[in-house]
Amino acid sequence: MNTKTKKLEVSQSELELIASALETQTKILNMQASAGGHGAVARLNEVKRLLASLAAQRESGRPSRPQQSGMWSLLRSMGQAIS
Repeated sequence: MNTKTKKLEVSQSELELIASALETQTKILNMQASAGGHGAVARLNEVKRLLASLAAQRESGRPSRPQQSGMWSLLRSMGQAIS
């Protein structure tokens, strides 16, 4: 397997759609693996690793605290523009 990675920007809704499709694929591969399908177990493990990676990225993509808004945010941005 090639270990090179590329950065891909997707929206939160696209990420949710990808995760949902992979969960469906996991169910299909589970059935194939239980029926003795060749290669299904290895593919299932790959999909599960990818799902775990997506879950971690979804969690890290969320802000840890609410974004500031209102007057404080405006004043801060004005201060940065002056500097």
